[in-house]
Amino acid sequence: MNFLTEKLWFPNPTEATSDGLLAIGGDLSTERLLLAYHSGIFPWFEDDQPILWWSPDPRMILFPEKFKVSKSLRKTLKSEKFKVTFNQNFPEVIKNCATVLRKGQAGTWITEEMQQAYIALHSAGHAVSVEVWEDEKLVGGLYGIDLPQKKVFCGESMFSLVNDASKVAFYHLSEYAKSKNYKFIDCQIYNEHLESLGAEEIDREEFFELLVL
Repeated sequence: MNFLTEKLWFPNPTEATSDGLLAIGGDLSTERLLLAYHSGIFPWFEDDQPILWWSPDPRMILFPEKFKVSKSLRKTLKSEKFKVTFNQNFPEVIKNCATVLRKGQAGTWITEEMQQAYIALHSAGHAVSVEVWEDEKLVGGLYGIDLPQKKVFCGESMFSLVNDASKVAFYHLSEYAKSKNYKFIDCQIYNEHLESLGAEEIDREEFFELLVL
């Protein structure tokens, strides 16, 4: 296992354990987080744990052109019941992602330290939020790291307070990615909900081949 210090580096992602854990420690500085995402690595840990860095195999991604629009979602999109914005309230989006209860989850990995680190990334122009509004109320959204040089968006988390709100956010993110000719949206690890929207698993070797193209 690799233990990080103040030195700004990461081991080769192929050194990760079978469950994807690559390194422990370091910090959540803007510089280290950007190095991590450009290297195909991401942090994921809980309040009572040290900072854990991951490079799982397989990797869940969405090719933007493969986003699946169900009949019900298409109806919702046509209804125009929601207003969608980008980067209008990043702090509130990440706060909701951290606090909205999810089935099967007792807590959150989006710690206060994590929230502040990503708000700093957003202030520096690297983290993006998508907001979904209904009657001027924030009812859904998502956030992640934008890597325009690599033509990749790294999705982190999304939330929904009403039906379809997070799906609408993800749809608009995929449309944004298509408009920018992005290669894929990184969804990190398998999620049944994301699979239903078109995300798929690829092996780590293929992921890194796509990342460096």
